[in-house]
Amino acid sequence: MPSQERPGSDGEHLVQQRLGTTERADRFYGDQVLDHLNVRMQEFVARQEMFFLATADRHGDCDSTFRAGPPGFVQVLDDRTLAYPEYRGNGVMASIGNISENPRLGILMIDFTRDRIGLHINGRARVVMDEEMRAQHADLPVDPVPGRRAQLWVTVEVEEAYIHCSKHIPRLQKVPVQERGARAWGTDDTKRKGGDFFGAAAEASERPPFRRPVRRNEHLRGGLHEDTGDAVYQGAAPVSGGAPAAGGTAHAPRTEPVHGAGPEAAGRRDFVEELNAEFLDRVERVLARAQPRRPVEDEADFRGWFDRRDG
Repeated sequence: MPSQERPGSDGEHLVQQRLGTTERADRFYGDQVLDHLNVRMQEFVARQEMFFLATADRHGDCDSTFRAGPPGFVQVLDDRTLAYPEYRGNGVMASIGNISENPRLGILMIDFTRDRIGLHINGRARVVMDEEMRAQHADLPVDPVPGRRAQLWVTVEVEEAYIHCSKHIPRLQKVPVQERGARAWGTDDTKRKGGDFFGAAAEASERPPFRRPVRRNEHLRGGLHEDTGDAVYQGAAPVSGGAPAAGGTAHAPRTEPVHGAGPEAAGRRDFVEELNAEFLDRVERVLARAQPRRPVEDEADFRGWFDRRDG
């Protein structure tokens, strides 16, 4: 059984120590970070019309995106589980693809119009077909708008939930229904989707197609997955809660110690410890140039070192 740890990552704990914010961070962890959705969080989720989603593939390469729907499109199944629908999109499937390799995700919901507050939800995801989801949850609503009918669902096992404070959230006002055009849910019409707003398609003939460099022996720091050539590195556990990636078994980063005896287990431990030592050394060198937080920064009228007063 893994021992209990402070919320947050090793990296953020190091930065807290270096900049002298550990006590404040612990106060926030103790007051605000939950391992479930309390009643007020559940009510907040149930009325939201959008959220921002962060995922990463097995290499740690990140993707952030936006999801929207009618109020309540994110379903609170219980205090530790929620689910959101995947509507028809551009066919790239970046988020679902990342989840198939690495089930960790982060959700940020911000209420810009009513409460001007945000909610972070971090957890483990699982992709579920619509038919399977409805067989398990018969009370799921069927959306009357064709473009808002789920093709897939993503269920999220909540591991962390905490507030995003209001101090930097702008207050927005909804445009009255009669003054805004209808959203083109699920459309393939290029113009209705925004056309070539940034001009990328217009320039396509003038550049070679984008290709990512081939990865060799890359890894998440301290994690294990299959594309490292070292034979010892092949012992990672497969992702739970996600389908294997095409062409091989996907592996998730390991956060618990590698247990067991024998040369393979010992080799994995040594390898991970070496990677972590290298990582911590780099962090220390960066933080050595950082200055501790100055008392003036905690004063109520502090507006940043550039004294911006534009809100």
